Amino acid sequence: MRIIQGKNKGRHIQAPASLPVRPTTDLGKESLFNILNNYFFFDRITVLDLFAGTGNISYEFASRGAISVTAVDNYQGCTDFIRKTAEKLQFDNLSVIRGDAFAFVERSRQKFDVIFADPPYELQGLEKLVEHVFTNQLLNPGGWLVLEHPREYDFSQHPNFYEHRKYGKLNFSVLVNFE
Repeated sequence: MRIIQGKNKGRHIQAPASLPVRPTTDLGKESLFNILNNYFFFDRITVLDLFAGTGNISYEFASRGAISVTAVDNYQGCTDFIRKTAEKLQFDNLSVIRGDAFAFVERSRQKFDVIFADPPYELQGLEKLVEHVFTNQLLNPGGWLVLEHPREYDFSQHPNFYEHRKYGKLNFSVLVNFE
């Protein structure tokens, strides 16, 4: 994986093959950040990366100067790798939490401008994650919840649905706090 923009632009990061992850592809990440770039000033936002895996998305936000990036993953190998990489890349704005994403959004009272969630495709109950984000008001007004998900999910009937983007087998749904 590589960092596309920001202070670490072009930097390649090699994640251990032993991590149980499916990182967002470079095409998907580039497309996502092209969209986000039209709506947000990266140096003014706070970000939550759920199911952070290798930290691919977290590094991109941190490199682009996000105020803070919180990466959450329940696998120790992933959180250790993200911490080590963040230290090596001198990302003072990136913090890592080892824990369950569902439990985190259920308990958190912090607000974010962007929440990105890329759960394992076989994970059931993604709707509950969306419900917790909006019930607990984790998004600032105008904030986005971006979900990477398999094609079987359809969030178009959700009251906060904004758009769906498809890039090959990759699906992103965007839900917005319209306040």
